[in-house]
Order: sequence, then C-alpha cells, then structure tokens
Amino acid sequence: MNLADLVSHLDTELRIAEIADYSNALNGLQLENHHGKATKIVAAVDATLPVMRKAVAAGADLLIVHHGMFWTGLQTCTGPVFQKMKVALDAGLAVYSCHLPLDFHPTLGNDAVLARSLGLEPCGTFMKTKGTENGAKIETEISRDELVKRLETATGSRVHVCAAGPAVCRKIGIMTGGAGSEVATVAKAGIDTFITGEGPHWSYTLAEELGINVLYGGHYATETFGVKALAAHIEAKFGIPWEFVDHPTGL
Repeated sequence: MNLADLVSHLDTELRIAEIADYSNALNGLQLENHHGKATKIVAAVDATLPVMRKAVAAGADLLIVHHGMFWTGLQTCTGPVFQKMKVALDAGLAVYSCHLPLDFHPTLGNDAVLARSLGLEPCGTFMKTKGTENGAKIETEISRDELVKRLETATGSRVHVCAAGPAVCRKIGIMTGGAGSEVATVAKAGIDTFITGEGPHWSYTLAEELGINVLYGGHYATETFGVKALAAHIEAKFGIPWEFVDHPTGL
C-alpha cells in the first residue's frame, strides 16, 4: 500500500489534527521511507534504537509507536539520535507515532482496549486532557481483588495496589501510562477505583487520603494495547501484515 494513503487514513481515523498533545509528541508520520510503501508493520510502544533494530530484523518497512522519536526534545543528530536515523533510513523503515489521539480513541485506544481486555465495557469518559474528553469510565460491580487479578492477566505484569477505596468497585476509571498524578481530579469525578500505569510517590499517599483505590499496572504494560489494536485495524482494512515487538521497560 502507498505509505501516503495509509498515513492519510490513520491521521483521519485518529483525529491527529483535532486532538492537542504535548509538543514533543509530533503525532503522525515522523520519518518517511525511501520507497513510499507499507508492506509489513511492526507495532511497539517506544521508537527507541533497540526497537528499531528489532523492527528491521522483522522485515518491517513501517514502525507504529505510541511514544515517538522526539520525546526527549530538540537534539542534534549525533550519538543515538543519529544511530536511530541511520538504522531506519538504511533499512527503509518509516515511523508513525500517535500519543494522546491513540489513548483517546473509543475503540482502538489504550484506555478502551484495556477496559475490554478486563471484561469491562466503557460507558463514557471522566476526564478532560488538553481540551479533549477522555478516560474510560466503567460502572459495574466487581471485587477489587478480582479486578487486580484481571489486570495482572491482561498486562502480564505485577500490579501495585493502593487499597484505600471500597473492596467492591462500582465506578472504575482507566487512564493508561503516567496518569497517576491525576488522582485528585479522578476522585472529584466520583471514581472509586482508578486504573493507570504509574504515578509519582505522592499519588499513593493522596489516594489514601481521598479514599480511592489506585491500581498501578505499569506505564509500559498498560500502553501495549493501543498500538496492537491499531495495527490489527490496518491489517483488517488493508491486508498489511503486522507483529508486535515487545521491549518492556519494567516501569
């Protein structure tokens, strides 16, 4: 498939132009390839040098990530920055990145896909980030212990629990990644159990004082869902094969 046509579809589907994000996100196509085609996709969380090498080894000509090439800000093209560019350009590997627009997507987003992987169905949102409604809100009845077990199964990693809320969860909110610092806003929204990736030290102590559960599932582990769903969407619609490259940080 022509890379430009695929990028146009993704930009529209993910509402790249409409959803504000952090300046270093630079959502969309971050690096072209020399032949302008997409024949094999690798999905990954981060556009790092080890991930790019794995993508090239897998025969990909398009890498789709959640955290793109420019997260650390403006840099000279030397050292690891140069190495990433060289690996990608030599192999004809294009890079497409999508951060908040992928988090917020109602069917392909990290929040929504993680919710469904837990056997839960979102009924709305409970937050606003940079002007966009987001966060998967679930109204159900499930024990905290059962929810922890499901989250550990879904992410394949240990969940750190702040058990300051009810033992039976009824209003659950999911915001993947590093959203733990939003504890106060989450509690104000009436959420009794907050599922996120990670948070600062004080987010745990504040959650205790506010009386809500916080389930920290890991930043990386909670953000593998969106890129997988997006790549599967592309294969279903356009027939381009894909695979996921796992390169966990443990954070």
